[in-house]
Amino acid sequence: MSDTAIKFENISKQYRLGLVSTKTLSHDLNRWWQTSILRREDPYLKIGEVNNRSQKASGEYVWALRDITFDVQQGDVVGIIGKNGAGKSTLLKLLSRVTAPTTGFIKAKGKIASLLEVGTGFHPELTGRENIYMNGTILGMKKREIDSQLDRIIDFSGVEKYIDTPVKRYSSGMSVRLGFAVAAHLDPEILVVDEVLAVGDAEFQKKAIGKMQDVSKGEGRTVLFVSHNMTSMQQLCKSGVLLDNGCIAYTGQIGDVIKKYIGDVEAQSQYIGFDGEKGNLALLSASVVSNHGDVFYNSSVIDIEFTVSVERTVNSLVIGFNIYSIYGYPLARADYNDSNDLTTLKKGIYKFRFRIPAYTFSNGEYKIVFDIAEKDIKRYSTDESSLFMQILIDDTGFGNRFSESLGIKSSIIRQPWLLDFNSI
Repeated sequence: MSDTAIKFENISKQYRLGLVSTKTLSHDLNRWWQTSILRREDPYLKIGEVNNRSQKASGEYVWALRDITFDVQQGDVVGIIGKNGAGKSTLLKLLSRVTAPTTGFIKAKGKIASLLEVGTGFHPELTGRENIYMNGTILGMKKREIDSQLDRIIDFSGVEKYIDTPVKRYSSGMSVRLGFAVAAHLDPEILVVDEVLAVGDAEFQKKAIGKMQDVSKGEGRTVLFVSHNMTSMQQLCKSGVLLDNGCIAYTGQIGDVIKKYIGDVEAQSQYIGFDGEKGNLALLSASVVSNHGDVFYNSSVIDIEFTVSVERTVNSLVIGFNIYSIYGYPLARADYNDSNDLTTLKKGIYKFRFRIPAYTFSNGEYKIVFDIAEKDIKRYSTDESSLFMQILIDDTGFGNRFSESLGIKSSIIRQPWLLDFNSI
């Protein structure tokens, strides 16, 4: 179709594991003989397995991508979502022609500007200004076209003071700022951005997302965006592609893709095991859920439930949890004792449930670490049982109606959070 900007057709990418030795030449010759002379199927495409990083490889080859087929429409902003090792960066490298696919083909309409990692396309010995001209030339821009955008690029990047300094002296954040400014302002029809924006500070990330929105909505250019920040994905993208072990697991509207991705990561939202010291106190299970199911919005009412085993009567009890930002900053704490002043539990198994009101959290990622201990005697490490939640902005309108029905009119934290606890 004429409005299709990018077409991925049966794309697969295979890599050989380990070091490349002289044996590769014989494999290449055999592949050529089998496919070009004998007109047979490539023998090495049958060897190996999918790119599952949690399992030890049993073959010499691995599929980084397998049978990827989808279209991207002109002016669309597509989020590529998946776990580490799912094949996201490989897909963008194929589109950017950094490497070639093993099978299939990619058709792209127009010039492609890529920002795949810090300092992509920069020569370390050249100054920032010289690298702008070099990158523009690679993109097919003429000098007068680069001249017309130069001041905007420098101003957007925020590195004007160092623009005539070799980029080898730039910090990673400065390199990302300049690299993104160049990629976004030199009029590519297709902009490809990997996770590199996470290196920049919050101010620059906001500017970059705003620029990508302008590029797609105002200028009608196409954007492919890879990030683990689901809030950025939700703000920027229209549609999404979920990759899992090199294959497409789901495609659709970005909200549906995010729900599918977060719903599949069950290990982040629940724990079942034995975390503690046997014979005394232990955490048996824990979960975090919202009234929206496995998806957490800032308008969600969130329940944190956990089950504790008490093997003997414990005095001076500490049972609760801490909430941290994804970067490890402590944000809040809740304790069973805060509500009832009880510090003793007899032998038994107890289930605790805490409820966090809507609009308590801003959008972002949060970590929940449980604290089960006998005060001043023993505190148990609970890293294994830590839970994670990704808070998204509720732009559906449901959150406002729900909060009004509960009489919630502000984001004030209502303490105590403890809803109930029962002996099992």
